[in-house]
Amino acid sequence: MNGAESLLKSLVASNVNVCFGNPGTSEMHFVAALDAVEGMRSVLGLQENVITGAADGYARMAGKPAATLLHLGPGLANGLSNLHNARRASSPVVNIVGDHASSHARYDAPLASDLAGFARPVSDWILTSRSALNVGADAARAVHAAKQSPGQIATLILPADTAWESADDVAQPLPLEARARASDATVDRIASMMSGGSKMVLLVRGEALRGRGLVVAGKIAAKTGARLVCDTFAPRIERGAGRVSVERMPYFGEHAAEFLAGTELLVLVGARPPVSFFAYPDKPSWLTPNGCQIAVLTQPQEDGVAALEALMEALDAQGASERVNEVQSAAFSLDGALDAQAVSQIVTKHLPANAIVADEGVTSTMPYYDMLSGAAPHDFLNLTGGAIGSMMAVSTGASIACPDRKLVTLVGDGSAMYTVQSLWTQAREQLDVVTIVYANRGYKVLTNELSRVGARLDGPRATSMLDLHSPSLDWVSIAQGLGVAAIRTESKRDFEDAFIRAVGQHGPYVIEAIVD
Repeated sequence: MNGAESLLKSLVASNVNVCFGNPGTSEMHFVAALDAVEGMRSVLGLQENVITGAADGYARMAGKPAATLLHLGPGLANGLSNLHNARRASSPVVNIVGDHASSHARYDAPLASDLAGFARPVSDWILTSRSALNVGADAARAVHAAKQSPGQIATLILPADTAWESADDVAQPLPLEARARASDATVDRIASMMSGGSKMVLLVRGEALRGRGLVVAGKIAAKTGARLVCDTFAPRIERGAGRVSVERMPYFGEHAAEFLAGTELLVLVGARPPVSFFAYPDKPSWLTPNGCQIAVLTQPQEDGVAALEALMEALDAQGASERVNEVQSAAFSLDGALDAQAVSQIVTKHLPANAIVADEGVTSTMPYYDMLSGAAPHDFLNLTGGAIGSMMAVSTGASIACPDRKLVTLVGDGSAMYTVQSLWTQAREQLDVVTIVYANRGYKVLTNELSRVGARLDGPRATSMLDLHSPSLDWVSIAQGLGVAAIRTESKRDFEDAFIRAVGQHGPYVIEAIVD
């Protein structure tokens, strides 16, 4: 057994059984070991940002880490932006990054780099294996680090010689400590504060946005009159008709400040106080109103669901009736040209039950977010870290984690080009993903930002930097070239027909929605 085989066997022993990879020369012994070791599914991606985004999506839906296999510093660097998003999502990920053999490092070969330096900003834990005899134990430590609550990025650097030299050990998984819990004193203090009749917001993130946690949060909100709110970009939330209704923090800072105006008590459950995504002239960055008291029920690493259960009991809210979403029943016309609102209306009407929706539509979807609350019950995944080019890759990993569930990706054409290679992996793995590309032929969110920062609006060179015409992207050809069936839709009726057909069959499918 060599080091690569020890590594793989140790990962499998720690219940890591999916590896998203884009290997190079330094990782060839790892690649060869895939045929020698049972229990590891390998998934090839054609660009590293697809790999890291897929690991993020897998972790969000599976609740455990996948491994990534990346080639040296440049390969890791290609995946950094989606590792940033994964870190903001608190997704557990184990990066295996191949490096030059130890004996080769002193020659400063062309691909040599400060690999740990690349990894540091997006990693909670970094280690370089020094011997094949330690590789298995190092892998177990990496998985243990990734599983630390609420989820971390662990990066294990694997010099090539530690993969090819002999090893004699398979490491067993390291035990995880129980999640920290809010103290009784904290629960009693916040229960007392929430009984005072002030204007309150309960801002919730993490596991408390699904399952039992979401129901309990709804009961607390109903009992106390608090508004139940999630972050603008919560990593995962259970939504749809019949589920607890949760308000979403607005994206633009001034809108969020208005949303929170008058709030006297802000209770945080695994969340942080809201701040503006960017700084703007004459607009606030800190969004909590002056005079509002902030109370922390749980930090992100603590057990938010258990704390909410305790708070519900302290408030005697067990019998409260939580407010739930209602079925979307408003009629709409299918006549005329397609627009972003109609896309949301049609998706809401025909979304299959238990689907997963991954949203990176930005300007095309954000105004219609509330509409999907009336769709069939589903999980909703967000672009957590703001680095575009995330959700097509996230959908890829989420589909690997949940092969029996329909994935629907909502993505702008500009964002989609960042990780368009996701479609090839979806085709190769025959993943059940419907991708709706909002073809508005531009970076519309940046057109808005140009105005919001007070910059000049009418300059032809500035305008050209935000425009995707000349040439316009042909998403049918792009998708078909990557092995995915596709259709272009320009009318509401054509889009509805295409979406019904897409969700009624298995496999990847792209719908180009012309909305410009």
